Amino acid sequence: MTGKITFTMIKPDATGKNLIGAILEKINTAGFKIVAMKYTQLSKAQAEEFYGVHQGKPFFNDLVSFMTSGPIVAAVLSKDNAVEDYRKLIGATNPVNAADGTIRKLYAESVQCNAVHGSDADETAKIESDFFFSGLERF
Repeated sequence: MTGKITFTMIKPDATGKNLIGAILEKINTAGFKIVAMKYTQLSKAQAEEFYGVHQGKPFFNDLVSFMTSGPIVAAVLSKDNAVEDYRKLIGATNPVNAADGTIRKLYAESVQCNAVHGSDADETAKIESDFFFSGLERF
């Protein structure tokens, strides 16, 4: 059974290029309901905690620096088969390999500056959603 929520984050490269509206439009058009959303900026400690699974990897420090370089939009999305459908909508991590029409093909610059984050599994979606939102912040 697949879950009904996923987590996304519009990253600093996309917020800096004023792509929030365009990305949210793609999300809405694809049938997702936004059940929680906030515009915020991660501290270094928050970014290190959120991406803790990558600690010790060669790209970790650059990832933390990038994710704290500007504001982000964090959101919980609802739809049947949410994680899998959202992963299809955003496309491959490397925009060169992303399918035409996907968010990353349209708006990403590189593997790191790839416009959006999307949960990779139902369990991850819950953990990531809980990181940013309390139960009182979801509808």
